[in-house]
Amino acid sequence: MNQALKLFEDKNVRALWDELAEKWYFSIIDVVGILSESSEPRRYWSDLKIKLRQESGNTELYDKIVQLKMLAPDGKMRETDTADIETVFRIIQSIPSPKAEPFKLWLAQVGAERLDEIADPEIAIHRALEYYRRLGYSEGWIVQRLKSIEIRKELTNEWDRGGVRQGLEYAILTDEMTNAWAGMNAREYKKVKDLKKESLRDNMTNAELVLNMLAELSTTEIARTEKPIGFDKHLDAAQRGGAVAGLARRRLESETGKSVITGKNAKELKRLK
Repeated sequence: MNQALKLFEDKNVRALWDELAEKWYFSIIDVVGILSESSEPRRYWSDLKIKLRQESGNTELYDKIVQLKMLAPDGKMRETDTADIETVFRIIQSIPSPKAEPFKLWLAQVGAERLDEIADPEIAIHRALEYYRRLGYSEGWIVQRLKSIEIRKELTNEWDRGGVRQGLEYAILTDEMTNAWAGMNAREYKKVKDLKKESLRDNMTNAELVLNMLAELSTTEIARTEKPIGFDKHLDAAQRGGAVAGLARRRLESETGKSVITGKNAKELKRLK
């Protein structure tokens, strides 16, 4: 499954795309938090789940709730309750909220867009381009970011070929690469930039993006050459690939006398160059 963050108004909703079933699974906690506006969405969902289980007409709905691993606010992959679009629609009916109808329309749009992107991958690229433009990123940064998506996809293809499991193993390998080139793991890097759930790559400067791409490109080339099988062999490749970018970072910092790693983030869009 491929994990993504979807934006409803200004709130993030964690989602996983099941390629075999060709459908999205959404974090119910995130959905409940948006609709209920509760300060304790986990408790709200816990109470609602008990109610749904006790109601005879909702037994089937309760059975369709699936526990999947998603990236938690602390940066770790943790199991959480998820549901497909159809089930989320039914859960929404149990939550009195003025946002219910706009959220249903948003869910339908998310589902339709993904099916369009499968039929024509260029659609996904154009949507990403317009998304970053709306947020105010510079054209130069957008070009780098779209290229980084392509390079990341090539790397995950190699991981899939080599038997690496999506989710936790992907996260560990990414952390090892990041640590090898940046000198810190993803959670520490996000702390430097004062980020929580936000995407780290969406908050990198051009220089940071380029070095991160170099780490992923190097790891991909090592994997293509050696064709490792299994997590441990890919872990070694990720560390070595990240180290290539680490050497480049240190050389650049030596030449310029300043750190590549910065606290700049997307809250200061004009500074992301």
